[in-house]
Amino acid sequence: MSAKLEFMRSALKNTATMPDDRPIGLPGAFYTSTEFFEHERTGILHDGWHCLGRVDEIPNSGDFFTSQLLGEPLLVVRGNDGVIRVLSNVCRHRSMPVAEGRGNRKLFVCSYHAWSYGRDGALVRAPNMFNASFDQSKCGLPQLRSEVWRGFIYVSLNDDATPLAPQLMPLDHMIEDYETESFRIVHAAEEEWACNWKCLVENFMEGYHLSVVHPETLRGYTPTELCSKAVSGDLFTSYHANYPNNIPARGRGAPGLDDGQRHRSTLFSIFPTQVVSQSASLLVSLSLHPISVDRINVRWTMSVYGDDLSPEMIDQRIALWTRVNQEDRDKLIRLQAALASTRAEAGPLASDDFEGTIRDFHRFLAGYDEIPVRKN
Repeated sequence: MSAKLEFMRSALKNTATMPDDRPIGLPGAFYTSTEFFEHERTGILHDGWHCLGRVDEIPNSGDFFTSQLLGEPLLVVRGNDGVIRVLSNVCRHRSMPVAEGRGNRKLFVCSYHAWSYGRDGALVRAPNMFNASFDQSKCGLPQLRSEVWRGFIYVSLNDDATPLAPQLMPLDHMIEDYETESFRIVHAAEEEWACNWKCLVENFMEGYHLSVVHPETLRGYTPTELCSKAVSGDLFTSYHANYPNNIPARGRGAPGLDDGQRHRSTLFSIFPTQVVSQSASLLVSLSLHPISVDRINVRWTMSVYGDDLSPEMIDQRIALWTRVNQEDRDKLIRLQAALASTRAEAGPLASDDFEGTIRDFHRFLAGYDEIPVRKN
């Protein structure tokens, strides 16, 4: 390990252990260092749980979509048994992807030499394969560790990853009345943002910027001064973006919600790379797939509760969130450039209600970094 990386790991630990009344952020190098990003890529990102999408994107047997995570081509498919699996999208013969895009297939046939795989990843056919060492039963597509939680599909590249759901129990309890798992997807989009993945996690998960960055889009409903910190744990953090008293609730939502739940948006992050906004009738999730130290693929989805929102209202919400994301994206591109400055030093964080979630995120990063560095 280089002296620079060792110094940065020590600085991360010091940041996470600052007194509660003196929290600080991270210096710019944590967002611009290619060496530190490689440390994250082979460690916390490789081992973490990442959201790929929603279960209702593939409701029927044979429905599938493809994805990329840290350079790994993935195939997400619902099997004949109804189980959703995340498979390696790499043919066992000569490593060609076996699927592209999304759709429905009985078999996944490699376009190179026609090796064919079932919906469970098993190799079904390998034409003209005459080789004494060939064992068809051992040439299926590897299955990755995956889980479904509240309608979201998660994967980890670490076969020994600690199960996700038990680590989210306090968060699960907080949002259970929303019936998040029953929301239906109405929009999905992918974009590339020119910023470090941590910048977007931190930006989405603090209410301090809402009134400044989003004066026309969000300030009227979720002004900074009404934000309040919510539950947190080793693998997640959250806060409430409360609505002013003179603003009507934005939909009824599930029957078990109380007036307080209908009168706020709850934002949460499941570390390392998912951020979510949950309100009574609307669910927006951003899945961040890091590409490099200063580039991320952002896949965002919007889901709604039942028929709470008319088609016209759904279109309005999509337009609103497209604009909000653009406002954040523009700011983070400018931020990324400035973080390379030698003057980009650690600054003080605001109070718990405004930026306590960032402190939770840094504690997560530092807690993971206590694990011995992976040897390649």
